[in-house]
Formats: sequence, structure tokens, C-alpha cells
Amino acid sequence: MSVDRAGTAIVRIRRELRKSSALVMNSGALAIGTTAAAGLGFVYWWLAARLFPPEVIGNTAALLSVMGLIGTLGEAGLGTMLVGEIVRNPGKERGLVAAAACVGVLLAVVLALLFVLGHAYFYTPTALIGGWFEGIAFVLGCGLTVLAIVADQAFLGNLRSAGRMVRLVLFGTLKLMLIAAAAAGGYTSHAALLLSWAAGLLASLVGVDLLTRGGARKLVGPPDFQLLQTLRKKVFDHYALDVALQAPGIIMPYLVLVLLSPAINAAFVCLWMLVSMASLIPAAMATVLFPVVRASPKQSRHDILLSVMASLLFSLVCAVFIFTYSQTVLAVFNPAYPEIAGSSLRFLGFSLLGSTLKFHACTLARLGDRMRKASRWFALGGLLELCLVIAGAKIGGLQGLVLGWTLAVSIEGACAALILAFATNLDSAAGPVHEEPRAPPLQTDLVDGRQDDS
Repeated sequence: MSVDRAGTAIVRIRRELRKSSALVMNSGALAIGTTAAAGLGFVYWWLAARLFPPEVIGNTAALLSVMGLIGTLGEAGLGTMLVGEIVRNPGKERGLVAAAACVGVLLAVVLALLFVLGHAYFYTPTALIGGWFEGIAFVLGCGLTVLAIVADQAFLGNLRSAGRMVRLVLFGTLKLMLIAAAAAGGYTSHAALLLSWAAGLLASLVGVDLLTRGGARKLVGPPDFQLLQTLRKKVFDHYALDVALQAPGIIMPYLVLVLLSPAINAAFVCLWMLVSMASLIPAAMATVLFPVVRASPKQSRHDILLSVMASLLFSLVCAVFIFTYSQTVLAVFNPAYPEIAGSSLRFLGFSLLGSTLKFHACTLARLGDRMRKASRWFALGGLLELCLVIAGAKIGGLQGLVLGWTLAVSIEGACAALILAFATNLDSAAGPVHEEPRAPPLQTDLVDGRQDDS
């Protein structure tokens, strides 16, 4: 009897998975790439922690977080727009990708130059950029970060997530090889870590094109700035939502450096890296929902529920692992880290649950073209995160900071859960995840006023 039930359950699961084959295949490719990148990233930071002083690790991690923030600001919602709009503009996707890449990279380079010049002028005590060489590496890294984001999102928008998987694996492998070569040559400085990151990004973009036989070049053509111009309002809406959702998390290592110390930040970054890598899985699944539901809106409710439940289960497993083995993980990186951080970081993984729900609520907002309205709520959530993090650090040091972050994200996750429950359980709420009727091409801007976009 139990065998028959098990067989029936397996058949049912296979049937449900076949119904969502596009979601499963693309999410699977992203999951494989993310998992491999996470493992390689673990080895990268483990090797760096073994070879570099905690202060160098702390400062480099803070600068990379600033690079990530500038990358998000420079990407300007363009990558996310591509995910939703490539399927809506057949035959024009190559020009749209090229235009998005040009604008994003230019904006990131300008922002990076402003940061470098501002840092040189004000010269903060953190001294994150020590000279012109580091400044050039930083600017290059910011531009390449945006280029990588746009390429990854273009792969995803074309439902060719294997390309993104290959690039992630290449980036993790190449930056590890570069840091190992630098250490073998005796270059164990802050600049070596920064340059390995930027060079790894560049090599991964070249490598994915070679391994996919020109797959990356096939994503781009002559830039279609006119089409991008017609999508400007949706680009801005995605931009506001992306920044509100991602900025607090990206800048966290820098906040820890400023609020506490470089040594504490070095220990914090090790577990923060694991949490960030783990969050890529639910984030990727939520992102894949965007083009999948756009392509097959009739089964949106099924796809959303499958993505949410799988992501929550994964996040819970990661949270329990970090709670149980946080100090063991720190010791693997550097024997001094458990003493620096103590048990303060053990609750950090539970923020994954709230983040997972936030990611999926964000996707619902994109599907319903309600990015601007949602960005206001996510901005309030981001402000709550920053306030509780700063207050927690002032009151309870590293442990207070972690608890403040986890509490803020959990509150946001609870609110997001209510939105998801409403959207998936009520027939009247199914509309936002269905594609809206489209106006004739020449009237789209007058009717909708925006186009969609990570």
C-alpha cells in the first residue's frame, strides 16, 4: 500500500514538474551555477582569509560591497527590464540588450569615478582606495559588474539560463585561479584581491562567449536606443524597485566596517558571503518566474506556489545549518575568526526566510507593472533595515547588528507573505500576474507609458 502511494506521489510530482518545465529547467540551471559559484566563492575567501590579515579582508570586502552598490545603481533597472521585455519584443532583443549595456556601463563608470575622486578628496580613515592603480581597478570592476549583470539577465530573458550558469562558474573559477597565482607570486595586498575580482569578471565574459560558441555575442546587435527610450518609464520603475530591494544588503559589509571595525568585518563577511550566496537560489527562482509567467500566464499560480515553497524549504535548511555550524565555518576560514565574532552570527541565516518572501513579492509587482508603487514599500523596508542595523550595532555590537538585520527582514517577509497569499489564493488577484492586453505597437507608449525590464 505504501509502495503504491509512493509511486502515485512520484508520478504526480513528475506531472507537476512537466507542467512547469520552463521554470524547472531554467531554475535548475541557475541553481547549479549558483551552487558551483558559491562553492568556488567559499574557497576564494577561505584562501584569502588564510593568506591575508583580517584588516585587509575587511577593507577589501567593504570596497567590493561599494562596487556592488555602484553596479546596482549603474545597472539602473536595465537588466531586470530585459528579463521581462525580451519576450515582448521578438526580433528587437539584440538591439535592446546592446543599448542597455551601453547605458548601464557608462553610468556605472561615471559613478565609480565620482566615488574615487570623492574618496581621494575627503580621504576617509578607512582608506579603501590607496592609490591610482586601485582606483583604476575599482572603476573597471564597476563597469564590468554592470556588463555581467546585463549579460546574465539577457541570458535569462531569452530563457537560456545555461549561459548565465556557465558565466557564474567561470567567474568563480577564474578569480580563484588569479588569487592563487597572486599569492604564489607574493602579491598579498588589498590591490591583488581587488584586481583578481575585476579580472575574473572580464575573463568570465570572454570565456562564456567562447564556450557557448559566440552565445554572448549573439545576444547583442546594433544598439536600439529608440526602443530603449520607449521603455524608459518601466526602466525607471524597475530601477527604483531594484535599488530599494537590494541596496541595504549590498552595502552591509561597508556598514559593518564603519560601525564596528575591519577585523570584525572580516569575520562577518565570511558568513555574510554564505548567506548572500544562499539567497541567490530563491532570488533566481523568483527572477525566472518573470519571463516564465510572461510566456505562460495561464499556470502562473502553480508556478508561483512551486517557486515559493521550494525556496522557503531551501532557505530553512540553510538557516539551520548556519545556526548550528556558524563558528565551525568561521574557524575553517581563519582560526582567529571565531574569537573575533563569537556566536554573534548564528542567527544570520534566518534572514533568508524573509528575503525569499521579499523576492517573490517583488516578482509579483513586476508582473503586474506595479514597480513604482512597490518600490515605495521596499524603500521603507530598506530604511527599517538600516535603522535596526545601526541601532543594533550601537546597542549590542555585532550581535545587535545581526539581530537588527534579521528582525527587519523578517518583518518585511511577513508583510510579503500576506501579499503572496492574497495573490495566489483569490481568483480576483490572479490578474496582476497575467500579461496585460497589449496595444498596437505604435500606441504602446500612449496606453501604457512604460515597458518592463538583474
